Amino acid sequence: MTLYTSMPLELVLDGVNTQPGPFVDVVHGGVKMQVEPVSPGIGRIVRLLECPLDAYLDPQYAPGTIVTYASTVG
Repeated sequence: MTLYTSMPLELVLDGVNTQPGPFVDVVHGGVKMQVEPVSPGIGRIVRLLECPLDAYLDPQYAPGTIVTYASTVG
């Protein structure tokens, strides 16, 4: 693989060997999503797991959005 970039290689490959997480599966507004906890009851959306297709176009469910949640699923 060839990678053409003007950025230093250290910045491009930063974090490539680290494991992401911990993640929590929550249901918010009828959408099951994976969130990364930021503080108790507050998390950042990582990805949507189970939802209607139009939820992918809704900005409130975009990855990186902060959501509040009360309980976890599985």
